[in-house]
Amino acid sequence: MSKIQVFLVDDHKMIREGFKKYIEKSSEFDIVGEAQDGVDCLEQLKSLSPDVVVTDVNMPEMDGIELTTNLVNTYPEIKVIGLTMLDDHRHVKQLLSEGASGYLLKDCEEAELIGAIKTVYAGGTFYSPKVTSIIMDNIRKVKPRADKVVTEVKISKRETEVLHLILKEYSNQEIADTLFISLKTVDAHKRNLLDKTGSKNLAGLILYAIDAKLFDDI
Repeated sequence: MSKIQVFLVDDHKMIREGFKKYIEKSSEFDIVGEAQDGVDCLEQLKSLSPDVVVTDVNMPEMDGIELTTNLVNTYPEIKVIGLTMLDDHRHVKQLLSEGASGYLLKDCEEAELIGAIKTVYAGGTFYSPKVTSIIMDNIRKVKPRADKVVTEVKISKRETEVLHLILKEYSNQEIADTLFISLKTVDAHKRNLLDKTGSKNLAGLILYAIDAKLFDDI
C-alpha cells in the first residue's frame, strides 16, 4: 500500500518540525517536502507530487489562502488543509471558499492532525471541533425553506432535502437511510448541488447555503 505524500508549509521552522514529528510517527505517511511560504511551496511543487498540503494561513510572500487558490487551480488533485491560530469566522470562510478540504488550529492534537490528513486524502472534508462550531453554529436545528431554495437557486425538492441534511452533518450513508435512496443517488444530488451553486466542494456548498440564507435560523 502506497504511503500518503504530505507537504508542510509554515514560516516557522519550529512549527514545521513539530508537525513532522507527529506525521512521521506513522508508517502511513511520507513528508515529501516543506516550505516557508506559498511562493516557496509552488516552486518546489514543480518537481514534487504530494497528495496533501498542510499550510499555515498567515505567511509572508504568499499566505495560505492565496496558496490554496493556486493549488486548487493548478493542482486540483492535491488536497489542502489550512492551519492557523486564528479561529475566527473570516479566515475559515476565506480558506474554505477557495477550495480547502480541511481546517485545523495549530494547537490540535496529534490524532486530529493524522485523522484530518487521512480524511481529506480519501476525498472527505475535516474541520477541527472549534472550527466546526464556527461554521455550523445555529444551523443544527434548521428547517428547510424549500420555496426559497427552489425559487432562487433552482434546485429540486429532493436536492433541498439533501442539502438540509448536509448542513446537519449527516454522512452519505445517513442521508441515504433518512431519505430512502441509494448512495449513488446521494452522490448524484451532491454533484448537482455543487454545479448549481458554483461551489468547489462541500465546504463551499455549506458556506453558500449560510451566506445566501437558504434556510431559516442561519
